[in-house]
Amino acid sequence: QVHLRESGGGPVQAGDSLRLSCTTSRRTSSVGWFRQAPGKEREFVTAINWNTGDSTSISDSVKGRFTISTDKAKNTVYLQMNSLKPEDTATYYCAGSWYDLSTVTSRYDYWGQGTQVTVSS
Repeated sequence: QVHLRESGGGPVQAGDSLRLSCTTSRRTSSVGWFRQAPGKEREFVTAINWNTGDSTSISDSVKGRFTISTDKAKNTVYLQMNSLKPEDTATYYCAGSWYDLSTVTSRYDYWGQGTQVTVSS
């Protein structure tokens, strides 16, 4: 079994930065970050492969602003979020997958409880 826990969320103003952390009990092939705003579907943000360090992001809204990284010694994945916008407001989840850098929610078997990010203009 794999257990994940997110932390680092909070209220910020537009233009601010936050670094989210995700600590996992056991490393999977890759770890992804997702977000979900009220009334909207869960959205893929970015993912990273533990072994290679390769990462992927498909949304133009986050490219260039969000960066994913790992600390293997701590079994921790980070999401550095810069230049935050009100539309980034959501609950952010980290998830573990045995697939390599999948962008599909169903490919992730293990999920954290989420951490809230609220960006005010």
